[in-house]
Amino acid sequence: MRRIQAGNALSAFGLGFTVPYLYVYVAQVRDLGATTAGAVLGVFAMAALVALPFTGRIIDRRGPLPVLVGAALLAGAGAVSMGLAGGVQSVVLSAALLGAGTAVMQPALATMIVWCSDATSRTRAFAMQFFLQNLGLGLGGLIGGQIVDKSRPESFTLLFGIEAVMFLVLAGLALTIRLPRPTENPAVRAAADGGRGGLRVLLGHKAMVQLCVLGFVLFFACYGQFESGLAAYGTEAAGIEPATLGTALAANTAVIVLAQFLVLKFVERRKRTRMIGAVGLIWAVAWILAGYAGLGGGSQAMATAAFISTYALFGLGEAMLAPTVAPMVADLAPESMVGQYNSAFALVKQLALAIGPAVGGPMGAAWHAPYIVTFVLFSLGITVLAVRLGRQLTPVQNHPYLVAKTRVVAQHKPTEQVQAAA
Repeated sequence: MRRIQAGNALSAFGLGFTVPYLYVYVAQVRDLGATTAGAVLGVFAMAALVALPFTGRIIDRRGPLPVLVGAALLAGAGAVSMGLAGGVQSVVLSAALLGAGTAVMQPALATMIVWCSDATSRTRAFAMQFFLQNLGLGLGGLIGGQIVDKSRPESFTLLFGIEAVMFLVLAGLALTIRLPRPTENPAVRAAADGGRGGLRVLLGHKAMVQLCVLGFVLFFACYGQFESGLAAYGTEAAGIEPATLGTALAANTAVIVLAQFLVLKFVERRKRTRMIGAVGLIWAVAWILAGYAGLGGGSQAMATAAFISTYALFGLGEAMLAPTVAPMVADLAPESMVGQYNSAFALVKQLALAIGPAVGGPMGAAWHAPYIVTFVLFSLGITVLAVRLGRQLTPVQNHPYLVAKTRVVAQHKPTEQVQAAA
């Protein structure tokens, strides 16, 4: 498990190392213009959307380890080619390789955590994964920022070269891991191998479908707004300086890092859906604070404090979500479909991250009051969806602490709905 978590940190570090500077690199350093830079970022996201639907079935058939190694090598090749790219076609192709590789790593790593954990340890394992991912992203962005220099293109080549080395180290580390193979249910295994049959099993699982809907709203209302809608709203409506946006993001990361293990014991002893519902209420307060920052008419200092507090409250909610949502996906999945369930949820997240900026950016920049009202309602919708999801879950799926307390070992078997679909 320690090696798997080290892999999580390396993958996040690689992303944080270069992605924040990808736009500047393409538009200014390679002098390809803002349009090309926007297209490169779009290709980076679209490559993930194309790759993820096929990832889960391959993980379930071949195991997550070869998928992780292949994804790391693919991302490494994308990083090297991006550092050497000089034309439009080369940067677009590099972005496709890098986007597909980094996206595929996530369900592979999540499946590896599932295979190496049980109901009593999975919550803490995913909390550690989230902690290391944020730490890796933060450190990667910080160190990368000290290397890059727009006047020196070779500094970006060095940046992408170091990123490629990180992915190669990840691939080498993965090859040293020996994973236990979970037991399989023949009926569900046959359906999973059928491709469409596997999709039919997933779509027939009401709890998983509801969790995917809830996940889309979660990612749309939070992560999908950080660097687009909320940033545009802060600068346009609240008069926030660009440097303050960096402070707000730092506050978000700091709260996650400091609060993750402080809230873990509190979260793991309570029903998962109740904690997700509480996150919806916390984020509603965060959006109200953002509304005060831009629409409240207070001093600039108060507006700045309120805006930074918005990001901090988002961080608190994220720290509460880490031990709940990802483990729930794992606990809902049949043994032979863990990869497909993780990939499906990763696809939902990627869709939310693609649609969120497209919707939130224009609203945050121009329609200030409707923007805040919309996302207060989305946050309250998280609470409603969480309560509804709780009615579809078994006690062990919703409250795994009961397993540890009663020393009952949960068998990771498909529910009756999933077996019927199979």
